Amino acid sequence: MRQRDTVDDIVEQWARARPDLDSESMALIGRLRRLNVRVDNALREYFTACGLDSSEFDVLATLRRSGEPYELNARALLKSAMVTSGAITNRVDRLSAKGLVERNPCPTDRRAVLVRLTPAGRELIDGAMAGHVRNEDRILSALDADERTRLDTLLRKLLIAHGDTEPLL
Repeated sequence: MRQRDTVDDIVEQWARARPDLDSESMALIGRLRRLNVRVDNALREYFTACGLDSSEFDVLATLRRSGEPYELNARALLKSAMVTSGAITNRVDRLSAKGLVERNPCPTDRRAVLVRLTPAGRELIDGAMAGHVRNEDRILSALDADERTRLDTLLRKLLIAHGDTEPLL
């Protein structure tokens, strides 16, 4: 007998209340949404232990993966984070106050500002990344390697079908 989750109960309730509805999509989306909450909570706990929130971690990780000199303009950060320019400004302000990033004028556009990792920011994100990957491995530990590959393929297919194909940087 297969193990049940909370979504099984929800689907059964809908089957009784509205037997005319096909609950297959409801079950899949419900599981994705519930899993997203649990994953976000697990990631948030780790980021908090690093002295960051998830949005700050995202900015630091984006700058670090951009390569030397670990510097991007606000537009590139905005595109990567998919938030408003005000939200990026707030994130950069907080990270700057912590000494993890610095703002520098863009040499080719006086109106633009470049955000760069400081040595302290690079040290923090480099140290945090190994633990972050271990945390993600722990989150996915219920799946074997083949299952992870299949899930990755299916999720990529869904993201592409919903337009998530534009390069970030």
